[in-house]
Amino acid sequence: MLLPTYKDIANAAAVLAGVARHTPIETSRTLDDQLGVHCFIKCENLQRMGAFKFRGAYTAVNHYLNGVDGKELKGVLTYSSGNHAQAIALAATKTLDIPSTIIMPTDAPALKLKATQEYGGNVVFYDRYKEIRDEVAEKVKATLPEGTVFIPPYNHKYVIAGQGTVGKELVEDLQSKSITLDYLFVCVGGGGLISGISLAVKELSPKTVIIGVEPEAGNDAQQSLEQGQIVHIDTPKTIADGAQTQHLGDLTFEIMQRNVSKIITVTDEQLVEEMKFIGERMKMIVEPTGCLALAGVRKLVSRGEIEKGANCGVIISGGNVDLERYCKLISSTF
Repeated sequence: MLLPTYKDIANAAAVLAGVARHTPIETSRTLDDQLGVHCFIKCENLQRMGAFKFRGAYTAVNHYLNGVDGKELKGVLTYSSGNHAQAIALAATKTLDIPSTIIMPTDAPALKLKATQEYGGNVVFYDRYKEIRDEVAEKVKATLPEGTVFIPPYNHKYVIAGQGTVGKELVEDLQSKSITLDYLFVCVGGGGLISGISLAVKELSPKTVIIGVEPEAGNDAQQSLEQGQIVHIDTPKTIADGAQTQHLGDLTFEIMQRNVSKIITVTDEQLVEEMKFIGERMKMIVEPTGCLALAGVRKLVSRGEIEKGANCGVIISGGNVDLERYCKLISSTF
């Protein structure tokens, strides 16, 4: 599949108009005072189904509405630990009345599993620590009707294009107020969000430095960019379940090589600290993965790598976390 371009992102924005939410950009004077920079926080936790993933899922499903290899679209198959699962079920089944089959790990967060099922997704379980999900997907697809299309969580042209609309909105909204970002921090799992955003940002604000943030326990993207090849790792054990990917995709990796300045890592403890800050000071419940970017900003500021007064974009990717787990995490000690 060909790499997406900025034109694909602009087309995705048109597809998503009136379907996805144009999410707000929030600021915090307390945060800016603590860090000595200006943070502009794009709140994808307020997106439909609680995460940015709806954008890519709907864009991709919409692409296949005219058929798959000459056949009528009969269904959608994917795998996901939660947010893409919900997004596909909502976009395909709940919104467009197309059957969806979702392969989810047995330890998927209960809230994400419940929402996926309530949106109409047919869930098939697998053990992410013992089974390879691509192999599971091949077996499941063989049981589904012809005309079923597989839409992966990140390594897909139209998924990436849909996610890129996050960056398009952020930059355009800030430019309308004469604000230019010096840095943009984005969480990294499989790379769909950061690669899509990077295409939009390099088109609209080419001097903005794009920095990816991933869990310390799962730094495959960091290793991949440093080594110049896709690095595969075992499923990382981290509270950031949305970033428990084992490797980047070939599409996302190529885009990231071109556009992302570097990847940094943060600890689970740092993620919990940002969950607390966002909850206490900004009055939002955000899942651990959604806190990666802000934790990254704080880390680089503490190291003196971000100049005082810099304009920093921060993507909160999602807010889907069980309340019981949320309470345990913010009360935990490491």
